[in-house]
Amino acid sequence: MEGARRRVRRRQHGRLFSELQAKKNDFRGPDVFVVLDTVRRERKSWVVWQEDGRTPDVVIELLSESTEKVDRTDKMRIYAKLLRVPEYYLFDPFTGVLEAYGLDLATMAYAPVAPGAGGDVVSPRLHLGLGVRRGTYHGLEADWLRWLDPEGRVVPTGEEQARAAEERARAAQHEATLLAARLAEYEQRFGKLPGGG
Repeated sequence: MEGARRRVRRRQHGRLFSELQAKKNDFRGPDVFVVLDTVRRERKSWVVWQEDGRTPDVVIELLSESTEKVDRTDKMRIYAKLLRVPEYYLFDPFTGVLEAYGLDLATMAYAPVAPGAGGDVVSPRLHLGLGVRRGTYHGLEADWLRWLDPEGRVVPTGEEQARAAEERARAAQHEATLLAARLAEYEQRFGKLPGGG
């Protein structure tokens, strides 16, 4: 059985990956990644050789003092040369600096992508922008890396969508209460509306 675990499962872009490597966590994964055009199903992780060789279309790394060197060297090289990830982003949550890179297919290396006037960048693969916006998330107000729609508006999180739905429901309830009060006032002055029961 042990020999079966050590067998090479799949060869991927010149690198050999085994089940044993995966079990020992002998690999590097991105902080955030997007893989387009996949089968929608529950996954605990993304394992390239179990996904027909599909690699991420977009990778985002969140920089810290302990990870920055690896994110800018080893991971950047792996994503470019081995996995051929088309878009690579680095974000430092403490300085708010966002860097964008596109894969140059001729050199299989990343080339910097210039940000727009406001510092936002556009993901050609996702047709979304990435930008730093001030906001509150889980009760913490800070500058956050946010997805942006084509007009540059923040794409709301699930929490923000729920809050907005609650606000709309409260506003609708308030409007209904006002209308009921106006109707009661009208009926007191002029009598019941025809067909109003």
